[in-house]
Parts: sequence; C-alpha cells; structure tokens
Amino acid sequence: MPLYDTQNIKIYNSLTGEKEPFEPITKGHIGMYVCGPTVYSNVHLGNVRTFMSFDMIFRYFKHLGYKVRYVRNITDAGHLENDADRGEDKITKKARLEAIEPMEIVQRYTVDFHNVLNTFNFLPPSIEPTATGHIIEQIELIQTIIDNGFAYIVNGSVYFDVHKYNESNEYGILSKRKLEDLIHNTRTLDGQSDKKNPQDFALWKKAEPTHIMRWPSPWSDGFPGWHLECTAMSTKYLGEQFDIHGGGMDLKFPHHECEIAQNKAAKGQDPVKYWMHANMLELNGARMSKSTGNYINPAELLSGKNDIMSKGYSPSVVRFFMMQASYKSVLDLTDDGLLAAEKGFNRLMEALKIVGTLKTNDSSSINISEWKQQCYDAMNDDFNTPILIAKLFDAVKFINQVKEGNATISKDDLELLKETLELFSFEILGLQDASKTDNTTVKLTSAVEILINLRKEARLNKDFALSDKIRDELAEAGIQLQDGKDGTTFTTN
Repeated sequence: MPLYDTQNIKIYNSLTGEKEPFEPITKGHIGMYVCGPTVYSNVHLGNVRTFMSFDMIFRYFKHLGYKVRYVRNITDAGHLENDADRGEDKITKKARLEAIEPMEIVQRYTVDFHNVLNTFNFLPPSIEPTATGHIIEQIELIQTIIDNGFAYIVNGSVYFDVHKYNESNEYGILSKRKLEDLIHNTRTLDGQSDKKNPQDFALWKKAEPTHIMRWPSPWSDGFPGWHLECTAMSTKYLGEQFDIHGGGMDLKFPHHECEIAQNKAAKGQDPVKYWMHANMLELNGARMSKSTGNYINPAELLSGKNDIMSKGYSPSVVRFFMMQASYKSVLDLTDDGLLAAEKGFNRLMEALKIVGTLKTNDSSSINISEWKQQCYDAMNDDFNTPILIAKLFDAVKFINQVKEGNATISKDDLELLKETLELFSFEILGLQDASKTDNTTVKLTSAVEILINLRKEARLNKDFALSDKIRDELAEAGIQLQDGKDGTTFTTN
C-alpha cells in the first residue's frame, strides 16, 4: 500500500477560499504547475520564498509515493513593464540598457536563478519549459479562442474579450472581483489603445519596428501575451485539467485570473482543481523594494555583505527561517528572526548528531509512533511546517532528556525516532546537515566578491591587465563574471 493511501491531505484552495480534502484527478499521480521567473534580473528573495514553498510541497508529495509531474516555467519573452499590455518588454529593455542581445540577458539570469535555487537545496522540477520554446502552441491556442468567439483582432494584435466571456462565465472567480467593479475603477481609454474595453488583455501583440523579440503569426510579426504563455505550457504538459497551480499571491490577479479565462474560453472547463498561493516576504516590516533601499538579495543575505543584517546566514538557516511560517502567511525577514532561527537550526542539528548515541532501555517514555504520525498530521494540514517544526522540537527536547537520564527509549523506538527526525528535517523540509555542507557556498561567495572588488580597484587604477587576468582565471575555474549597470555579479558552471 503506498504511503499516500494512509495520509489524508487537506489543501487550502484559493479558488473556493476553503481547506479541502486533496484528491488528485488520477489516483497516484499529481500534475503541478508553478509560475516561474521572468529572467531579466537576479532572482528576488521573495521569489525564492515562493519557490521554496512549492519545493517543500513537491518533496512531500514525492515522499508519500505520488508520481509527480512538476512544471515550473521560464518567462523569456512577452512580459511587459508593469505587467501591462503596453510598454517595453522587460528582457528587451535590460538588453538595450546593456547593449547586448536579449537572449544573453535570458541566459545570464536563468543561470543565476538555477544557481541560487541550488544553493538553497531545491529539487529541480520535472519540466522547465520556456515561453519562446512554445510559440507554436501559443498561436494555436489563440486561434482556438478566436474561433470560439472570445477574442478579436485589431491592427495585428489579438485581445481577449472579457465582456463577451463574462456573459457566460465569471471573470474574477479566483480573485473575488466583480467585472462591474473593475469597470467602475478603470479610467476611460485615452483613444490610443486598440482594445474594445480597458479590461481586455492581449493574447498577441504586434511588434513595433524597434521590438527585437518577434515571431511570425497569422495576425502579425509579434509576440505572445504574458498570461497566455502559462496557459499554453501548463496544458501542454499537464493536460486540459490538472491538479495544482501555484505561484505568488501577487499573481492571483490579473495573471491567474486571465489563465482561467483563457482555458475556459479555449477548452470550456476549469483548468485547475486546486489553486495555491504563497504569500509575500517583507524586510523589517516593510515591502522589499530596491527604490527605497529596503532590499537585500540572496547573495548579500548569505555573505553578510550588506548594511541590513549583522552577519551572513547559511542557506539552511534561511530555509529553516522560512519554513517556520506557513506558506500562506506574510513573513517578515529580520536580523533578530534569522538569529533566532540559527539557534533553533543548530539545536536541531545537534540533536540529530547525538540521537544515534543514546543509550536504550526496555521501554520508551513516550509513544514514538504517535509522535511520528503527529508530524505527518502537520504536513497533511495544508503543509503546516510551523507545527511540524514544533513537533521536531518536541523530539529534540525528548532526546536531551534521554541523554541526561531523565527519560528512556527502546532500541526500536530509537531507530524510528532517528529515521523520522532525519526524514522530516532533510527530505521534507530540505535542510542540509551543517556538518556536511560546512558553509561552502557562503565561503565561495565571499571569496569571489573579494576578487570582484580587487578587479574593480584595478579597473579604477586603469590596470586592465590585472582586471582581465582576474576575470579570465575565474572563467577558467568555472566562475563567470557579468558586468551590469547594477555592478558585477557571477555565476558558476
């Protein structure tokens, strides 16, 4: 009997606003899609938190014995500024500012994304499709929506007709917004838009002459709408209806709302059974923002090279800190919180070191099997990692009691305790044994940043030979430097 037959999971469904029993569409199989990054800059720490939440969920499903197809996309075209239908493509704009090809930007920040996630011990998804790799599927999907009467063509662009859709469906079903309210709160079109109504959104945009990233279509040389990309990629790999669609809370409207509308307009059914949304990461009680200076990136958090934290923190401490809050809760990143998390993480690692050395007795002071099921119960309750961690520390307390001679444990229970503690700490939460990792990543980051600063000084002193030597020898060692307007970053091969 697979483990998932003995564990009853409940998931908070953003679509219904209720915690529901989890029943996959196909027994033993799970299809899960999570909106990935738009690769025009270094990955944001808030994004790391979102992807970490779904990494934990992916890990738990796999542990229970489900065959999981986890799809997390890369948006490498079509995402315009301010998540709108007008403005410059984010990737193209970055490429223009740095005078390089858009695909160089895509490559640089895709590599950075993978490196950061590897640092935090993420499992790779089953499939990682790119928007530019699925242009044909997107064109076919648009044509289906046009044929079904839910889109219109104007001057080479194609727009989704929200008002037509709302005649037989409910636009706003996920975000709990009414179209009437959206109309009331939207300013009148200024005559410069091709849309029939402000609420309509682009499925395909005709490219301006200066727009570099463009593809031929039946309507124009242009590029797909941001919302459409995820609809095409999710249904291609998971089917017309799949189990879970996840992402950050900020994507609920309009991105995910538009995905539902596109799917229903094309296929006539709801695409997703359970919608899941991870909440935001704040910094010292305020929104994280580069413009205000209230910002820290993952490398700065790990290295301690910043003016916000008192020191650098290991990837597992950061992961442990994030797992102490529910994925649905706003989490405030603070130095005090990380220091407390570091102490807690070290206590857990110390308990894992000594658990195998405990002396055994004929009986146990507590029921280890019951405690193990309590750990499962926490995860089964909408992946409640704070409660799980509390249960792990119940075990830490008990281990110390046994060590001090104030409690007893049998040989069989000791093996079960050790196995369960390692299972939930490493396999499910994704923590790494500090004694094995030895902060290697933090040390590497610090060493490379020293060399970057030395190279910067050499360039200021017009010692270009030394500057090139540092860059070239790092490249030979598999470390690529990238100079941008925000400074120099590095990636590893």
